[in-house]
Amino acid sequence: MYPMSKKIVCTDVYGGKHEVPVDSLQWRPAVYAIVIKDGAVLLLKTFGDKYALPGGGLDLGENPEDGVVRETKEETGLVVDQPKLIDLETSFFQSAHSEEDESYHSLLMYYSCSLVGGEISNDGFDEDEKKHAVGAEWVPLDDLDKIQIVSTVDYRPLIEQVVSA
Repeated sequence: MYPMSKKIVCTDVYGGKHEVPVDSLQWRPAVYAIVIKDGAVLLLKTFGDKYALPGGGLDLGENPEDGVVRETKEETGLVVDQPKLIDLETSFFQSAHSEEDESYHSLLMYYSCSLVGGEISNDGFDEDEKKHAVGAEWVPLDDLDKIQIVSTVDYRPLIEQVVSA
């Protein structure tokens, strides 16, 4: 257990490091979808030319499997199902787009999901996503090592794990 006066280093989406007191952290369980189709992975282009997995924070009382389906639909317009938990990570991050420099202790749950249907759309974007996200796209698996990711956890090995399963 950390004493409340302890500080911890949080990373932002640009790779910046921020030392913050533990007692200023907010708890944030989050879910992310790995969806593969025709040799490509579904990613969200955001913060310029960086890529993230579709996903985000769980709503209070929300089941993680329901959350990953909801987040994928909101951020991509696509419907997924059969979420299967493939990894669990811990991250300390600072929001780069928050006016108050909010810092989080996050539990990140990564799910392999099956594509059901729908069309790529930005219609479900929240206000932050409207400011920072470009939109979802299918990125060829062969290009994964060439993209810049926007995450405190490098999710590319998890994509490889799903592809090779």
